Amino acid sequence: MLIAQVIGTIVATRKHEKLVGSKIQVVQALRPDSGLGVGEPSVAVDAVGAGVGERVIVVQGSSARLALDNDLCPVDATIIGIVDHLDIG
Repeated sequence: MLIAQVIGTIVATRKHEKLVGSKIQVVQALRPDSGLGVGEPSVAVDAVGAGVGERVIVVQGSSARLALDNDLCPVDATIIGIVDHLDIG
């Protein structure tokens, strides 16, 4: 899992049939300690209704498909939570 920020939304009028009705977001991974972006932005299916500017929890790989309750869905990353507060002691 990783912490990321939603930085954009993708609109796709044509997509794989398993993704019809799914919201697709552009996310930027964040360093948990500083909140600074790290690496290149990526794309994730939104399973929780996050909006641009929100910090989110993202899973990748096979966990991304399982989070959508469809192991045949062709996704690499899924947003599974919205971060309300982050406390690193």
